[in-house]
Amino acid sequence: MNKTSSKNLVLSDLLGEIRKCRHCEKILPHKPRPVVRLAESARLLIVGQAPGSKVHASGIPWDDVSGDRLRTWLGLSPERFYDETKVAIVPMGLCYPGRGKSGDLPLRPECAPLWHGKLFDHLPAVELTLLVGRYAQDYYLEKPQGRSPTIAERIQQTDWRTARFLPLVHPSPRNHRWLLNRPQFEGEIVPILKGRIKKLLPVAE
Repeated sequence: MNKTSSKNLVLSDLLGEIRKCRHCEKILPHKPRPVVRLAESARLLIVGQAPGSKVHASGIPWDDVSGDRLRTWLGLSPERFYDETKVAIVPMGLCYPGRGKSGDLPLRPECAPLWHGKLFDHLPAVELTLLVGRYAQDYYLEKPQGRSPTIAERIQQTDWRTARFLPLVHPSPRNHRWLLNRPQFEGEIVPILKGRIKKLLPVAE
């Protein structure tokens, strides 16, 4: 993980700084609205891409159809998914990047170097990290022989029963065909993922 440190800041102060961040204000086509949720007791960390327009409007991460599918994969109800004392949600880009001709614009690259290390210093209890989508995987996973593997390759090469960093395809409807062409992901891998989440975040807690 990024080594930039900010242990001297109380988490609430750090989150306050992030929510006031205007680093990309002159670049973004709208007012910045960083979206992040976490508490120091969180045991599961979800690193996604960037908020979409619906999440930008609500301020609630994964508040869309992609989030519905992700929660299904994890076997978590919305109530448990949004319990920040158990689940930390930190996207690669904290603000909605705006709309382009063929979908959302690429996320802002400044966010992860600027904030991730500082945030992750405050997550000592995290035992499992989900890297959702290529941006998170390219940033945090090694690239053998200088080449960035495909998401399918990374998923295939991962030991889903023991790895602490798990690469997930993004649950966007845009990846519906990807999932149809790889039924083993939802048929074989997702049940393993659900089992690990259930063990990590038992309902009795």
